[in-house]
Amino acid sequence: MKQFIHKSMAVFMAAVVLMTTMSFAVDMHYCGDTLVDFSFVHQVKSCGMEKTQVIASCDTSTVSEKSCCTDKQMIKEGNEVLKVSFDHFTLEQQVFIASFTFSFINLFEGTESNEVPFIDYAPPFLKQNVQVLHQTFLI
Repeated sequence: MKQFIHKSMAVFMAAVVLMTTMSFAVDMHYCGDTLVDFSFVHQVKSCGMEKTQVIASCDTSTVSEKSCCTDKQMIKEGNEVLKVSFDHFTLEQQVFIASFTFSFINLFEGTESNEVPFIDYAPPFLKQNVQVLHQTFLI
C-alpha cells in the first residue's frame, strides 16, 4: 500500500511539473454566442456562416458587411525559467541563510578544552550487594 501511494504521488507531481512548464493554445469558434467548435492542436473548423453577408438596402446605396461568427484563441504560456537564480536575495533571505548556516555548523563543533569537570570530586561510595551479603535469592 505504501509503494502504491508513493508511486501515485510521484506520477501526480510529474504531471504537475509537466502541465506548469508546457505551453498550449485553445482555438474556439463562436457562431453568435454559442460555442461551435474548439481544438487544442489544429485550427478550428468553421461553421460556414462566417462568410460576409452583403446587405443592400433600398433606401441607401451603401453595402454593409457583417459576420456573426468570431474566432478566439486562448494561449497559456508555460514557465520558461525553471532554474531559480541565486544572484539576488532579499534581506530576509540573507538573514535566514546566515542564521541557518551558523546554527548548523555549531551543531557539529566539539569542545576545545580537555577539562574534566568532576576531577575534584571524590568517587561515590560503593555499596555491597545486599542479596549476596544476606544470602537471600528468589528461586
